[in-house]
Amino acid sequence: MSPTPPIETPPPITTEAFVDAGAAVARLEEIYERNTGFLRSRFEAYVNGVPCTTRVRAHYPFVRITTSSHARLDSRLAYGFVAGPGVHETSITRPDIFRTYLTEQIGLLIKNHGVAVEIGESNEPIPIHFAYRRDINIEAALTIADSSAFTRSLRDVFDTPDLAAMDDAIADGTFELTPGTPEPLALFRAARVDYSLRRLYHYTGTDPEHFQNFVIFTNYQFYVDVFAQSSLQRLASGEEDLEAFVAPGNVITRNALAGGGVSGTASDRVPQMPAFHLVEPGYRGITLINIGIGPSNARNITDHVAVLRPHAWLMIGHCAGLRNTQRLGDYVLAHGYVREDHVLDHELPLWVPIPALAEMQVALEEAVGEVTGLTGFELKRLMRTGTVASVDNRNWEISGPQVIRRMSQSRSIALDMESATIAANGYRFRVPYGTLLCVSDKPLHGEIKLAGMASEFYRQRVGQHLQIGLKALERLKQQESERLHSRKLRSFAEVAFQ
Repeated sequence: MSPTPPIETPPPITTEAFVDAGAAVARLEEIYERNTGFLRSRFEAYVNGVPCTTRVRAHYPFVRITTSSHARLDSRLAYGFVAGPGVHETSITRPDIFRTYLTEQIGLLIKNHGVAVEIGESNEPIPIHFAYRRDINIEAALTIADSSAFTRSLRDVFDTPDLAAMDDAIADGTFELTPGTPEPLALFRAARVDYSLRRLYHYTGTDPEHFQNFVIFTNYQFYVDVFAQSSLQRLASGEEDLEAFVAPGNVITRNALAGGGVSGTASDRVPQMPAFHLVEPGYRGITLINIGIGPSNARNITDHVAVLRPHAWLMIGHCAGLRNTQRLGDYVLAHGYVREDHVLDHELPLWVPIPALAEMQVALEEAVGEVTGLTGFELKRLMRTGTVASVDNRNWEISGPQVIRRMSQSRSIALDMESATIAANGYRFRVPYGTLLCVSDKPLHGEIKLAGMASEFYRQRVGQHLQIGLKALERLKQQESERLHSRKLRSFAEVAFQ
């Protein structure tokens, strides 16, 4: 049996206590930048043929809080405190992206518990792939892999991503704490976050640092076109509090107030789920993502957007109206969901209710009234509140009477393929969620979406529908985050970081 090779690591950094959140985050960034820089320098030497006789390893930084009191905090709080006495810890990545978020979360811990937080080096290794801001193209980097300098596998020298350890057990409530180890402080550990940051770029074509805290998911390109046109007009007019508009390829159009200009080059390949960002200071702008059609896409993208800890996400898209009294162009505000999408049945069983969140419902209903000019009973002519069914079969309407019977028994008023998935993953990951759909066809009542009819419908309704979604998010921005992140989303023993 060959001996275990020695491990080369950067000099250890002493764990230090902080009572100032800004200083704590600065230390997190210092540790992270030093350790990832160490890995990059060793990797670049490795690919350039420098012999390596040791393993190379560096660790993510951690934040830790230790409390000894069972004293009950303000019962109105939804986050910013640990559930009970003990040691609570999480590893941290990309503090440059999460600086504002971490400063708030750590500051709340210090304030609410009256104790210092500790910052140091965790025992979680940084995979070499995640030491770089973008994916390492190993095949391109190791073009001389047949050289004698590369007699050892990359995994023999560096830590590589261990997907088995990047699960969502904390969020799903299946995490089993090993005796003597700290309890989790956040839903995601560092490597899980890093994995999603790279998936976001892969699927959306934009870097994660451009994503904003208020997100719209849609299932049609028409919404993207209207959003891009409106955003660029607002920037060209020099509207205050807007910084830039970012399109796939990290094409950045800046506000005329800051001199305007465009940088970046659109990629040759259109990403699978392109994202567009209207950037405001402090990540308080709006991100719109065209997720395409189907629950698989909806689950995929929300799995990854969730690590950015947005303040809210909305589904704004089209649906089939299931009631004869509905008209094409009517709006549907979801207050419940029938989940026949099946992509989250294992993680979130069907017996788990997905409740409507009052803050989201009110913002959406008020936005519909503001944009359409309708109020009270008149608003019911245009918008109906009820249950939305999401299915994984695009041809549901020709699947037999059983499907129709279930829809009737559930009292569903609309059907699509994404909304229940997005709401369920919002519930699962504690991200406030809402759904406002627009009826584009009524297949059960002979009104099938045909090309000519659809084009006219899109011209008439898409702009208004998107404007309603944007108005709703503006209303949500005006609320305190402590109200928006509802206590409905907390589990019995919730982590402190929202």
